[in-house]
Amino acid sequence: MYFYNYNSKVCFSLTPYANFNKIPEKTAMKESGVVYFLRELDPKTSRKSYSISQVSQLYLSNEDLQLLLKNNNIEESTPNWIISKIKSKQVVSINTNYPNWHATINSQVPSKNGSCTSASELADLLEHRFSVNICGLGDVGGTLLTTLRLIGSDCISKIGIYDTDSNKVARYEYEANQIYIEGKNFPPVSAVAAETIFDCDMFVFCVASGVPPIGSEKQDVRMVQLDANSKILSVYAKLARRKNFQGIFAVVSDPVDLLCKSALISSNTNEIGMYDLKGLLPEQIRGYGLGVMNARANFFARQNIESKHYKDEGRAFGPHGNGLIIADSIKNYNEQLSLELTHKTITANLQVRKTGYKPYIAPAISSAALPIIETLKGNWHYSSTFVGGVYMGVNNRLNKTGSEIEALNIPSNLMTRLNATYKMLGDMI
Repeated sequence: MYFYNYNSKVCFSLTPYANFNKIPEKTAMKESGVVYFLRELDPKTSRKSYSISQVSQLYLSNEDLQLLLKNNNIEESTPNWIISKIKSKQVVSINTNYPNWHATINSQVPSKNGSCTSASELADLLEHRFSVNICGLGDVGGTLLTTLRLIGSDCISKIGIYDTDSNKVARYEYEANQIYIEGKNFPPVSAVAAETIFDCDMFVFCVASGVPPIGSEKQDVRMVQLDANSKILSVYAKLARRKNFQGIFAVVSDPVDLLCKSALISSNTNEIGMYDLKGLLPEQIRGYGLGVMNARANFFARQNIESKHYKDEGRAFGPHGNGLIIADSIKNYNEQLSLELTHKTITANLQVRKTGYKPYIAPAISSAALPIIETLKGNWHYSSTFVGGVYMGVNNRLNKTGSEIEALNIPSNLMTRLNATYKMLGDMI
């Protein structure tokens, strides 16, 4: 390994970086805070930065589903002090093929007021409160707003709302601020203008165009919305680029995973149609759709004594729709039981639609509101995050050095399912 002092920060790499200020390993070992692992990867299939959570991640040649695999084999050449820092979440991977990668060393995660903070300050930052702006006040957006107002006060300082229908904005500004009980603090809700919608720490896209009416369930109702929603989302992704938005760009609208990729492409495409990496970073964009699938799987699992262990042992992976993977247990994976739970979970929304109502309450709360709160608190939650060029729903968290994907001992037959979904998502956009 090679060790450097860069802007008073300790960096290291597996291959040498020319013109860097090299330092002895003994000097590097004295660093009590975060250290930075430098590497060169293809920016189209890798993040600018993320939290190294396993020693094996130092030696990956690219980012893909290997990030989900727990690897207990430690390279003998890895210094013990580096291993210790990885275990304490004090190692940040930085892809030096990104323009302006240098800034990442002092700015890991979005902080209050849309600015950035050093990784060493993030532990304190995650105890503070964030500003959240919601775009789109339909059924989902309105339910999301209500929930965040009710239970988000310990991590949300204020909530901004925007919709092209000014009457919706006025209605929710009145009603949300009238949710009140003596002795409780609720984040204030206020209207924001389109030009200031990115003056926040988290932007939440809830616009839904062309939601299929009840009775049109012969096709995946989520996929029907892709074209219309992606066109609207593109407008906001490009605005985020112009505003140099540094916060979290959250996507709630369907189809969540594909819209995340659409936002990334739109934000990083310039006026002449060239992809230039000057927009949103892959790790800034998060999709909130998998939470309700986990909740639905848990609902069905409780109805069968053979699958009631799902709550403690199960996991959900993949998109909010076709390609979803429900694993009944990570400890003792049962493929047949998992496939049955997956089918019930995927078709659960159709069961609600048969009652004559569109299913939006559980998705707005279990996929969006609750995971968004957990994201801001730095806790484990389900959301779609960038994995090797694909946005895929996984259990992950935002810790003091960036995004961390849960690594598991995944059996081979489950890995086969994961690879199929991963390829499907990669081929779709």
